[in-house]
Amino acid sequence: MNTPSPPQDIRVLVVEDDPVAADAHVLYVGRVPGFTAVGKAHTGAEARRALDRMPVDLLLLDLHLPDVHGLQLARSLRAAGHHADVIAVTSARDLTVVREGVSLGVVQYVLKPFTFATLRDRLVRYAEFHAAAGEASGQDEVDRALATLRAPGPAALPKGLSSPTLEKVTHALRDSEEGLTATGVAEAVGISRITARRYLEHLVDAGRAGRSPQYGQVGRPELQYRWVKG
Repeated sequence: MNTPSPPQDIRVLVVEDDPVAADAHVLYVGRVPGFTAVGKAHTGAEARRALDRMPVDLLLLDLHLPDVHGLQLARSLRAAGHHADVIAVTSARDLTVVREGVSLGVVQYVLKPFTFATLRDRLVRYAEFHAAAGEASGQDEVDRALATLRAPGPAALPKGLSSPTLEKVTHALRDSEEGLTATGVAEAVGISRITARRYLEHLVDAGRAGRSPQYGQVGRPELQYRWVKG
């Protein structure tokens, strides 16, 4: 009796121009059962070369690449015969871009900054959609298959953090070219230094901020946080 082969992992190519964020996304993908990160690319050109040399099922695609917009890349890949699905990773909130992406194989959008839990949810839902096969018995089954891609609601933040405050902290950090300490963020947003530190560490864990000691002051150096562009 032949033993059925185990299901093959979904092969993911991470396309992200920022090296720190790319490494974080590769680690995130590797932590989700059933998925394997088969490589990473920092430009559209690197992504095309990777797709030409190895099979890929899913692109985790940053839309703002240094040499091409992510949707332009997706369009050119379709024209070249590549049929990998796309989960778009972006800080852009333009719904026109969202609508355009639907026709190019973008099955999900993940807004930066995001946590591992957010990406895991999207990947698990994509896996369910990807595994659907055979002929649907009717409209209800078709609707259920498509519904697996839709998240029930915003992913929960860690306890004690709120989306409005996270948005304010994110804007403050993005608007600072030199970076900010927790004290600087606290003053800019109107929260305590301890609370600011929690939000900043959340952004670091999400791969959207980096941190380094700020020297040159008396006493223990304070951490300086900088936004990771992407």
